Amino acid sequence: MLQDIFPSVYHNEMSFAPPSPEDLALVCRKDGILLAQRADGLCLPTVGQCSGGKPWRYAFSIDQTRYYLAGSPASAPGFAPCRDYRQNGPAPTVFACAVGQSLARWYQANRYCGGCGKPMGHSGRERALVCPACGQTVYPKLSPAVIVAVCDGDRLLLTKYAGRAFTRYALVAGFAEIGETIEETAAREVREETGLEIRNLRFYKSQPWVVTDSLLFGFYADLSGSSCPHIQQDELSLAQWFPRSRLPEDYSPDSLTGEMIHRFAQGLEPKSPAKGLPQKAENFSEISLVAGAGS
Repeated sequence: MLQDIFPSVYHNEMSFAPPSPEDLALVCRKDGILLAQRADGLCLPTVGQCSGGKPWRYAFSIDQTRYYLAGSPASAPGFAPCRDYRQNGPAPTVFACAVGQSLARWYQANRYCGGCGKPMGHSGRERALVCPACGQTVYPKLSPAVIVAVCDGDRLLLTKYAGRAFTRYALVAGFAEIGETIEETAAREVREETGLEIRNLRFYKSQPWVVTDSLLFGFYADLSGSSCPHIQQDELSLAQWFPRSRLPEDYSPDSLTGEMIHRFAQGLEPKSPAKGLPQKAENFSEISLVAGAGS
């Protein structure tokens, strides 16, 4: 998946050390991020190669390499804005670009205080924006969302979004609402988007999906009742059952959705709750965590 950069290690502890010329630059724009395509894969400019960019703000490190966000417009010879980099490599560079763009969106969207409208300042002790007038503190945005693989024996429900540029097959997905558990989100999204009911909800794994500033929770669930979907047409253009042996391969390979579809195709999805774990009875399903499902 997108965050799988092993053996490299991602470090997001905040630092206030100024950049060195050899540190890598994340120059994010509306039309993408500055990148170059070399013979060995994608390449980011260094801070020293960039004209402009000040003030540079520390973003994160991968292994011993530090990455800094450009605080103002910057350019670098031989580098051009690119949006479509996710299917390239190397993996640490792709992940760095996605995380960098997520952080850049957050900084851009919170330049002014939502409480009093004054310009925000930067905290000197953590990654946060602080209003010098009213003291409101804002942390990077993270939206919880679900991915639900609805199973009916050896069939899997696949969907396609309505009115989006992304046209590949996907699973039922949606964001959590205020006041509901993530398990309730899973059942509600399936019901709203497809008209189906689910039971035996089983947590699989999570993914930091920085492409949409989200934290995804992946679940497998069994169909309960009618198998005839009635789609929410402003959300979906298609909801169709596919047998395990004939699942389409047109899905995103770097996403939690893609991994869950692939595991179902191989017969590796969790079939039942793990033994010895407490179960919580709900009116829509039996809920459990599946021990070791992400390994």
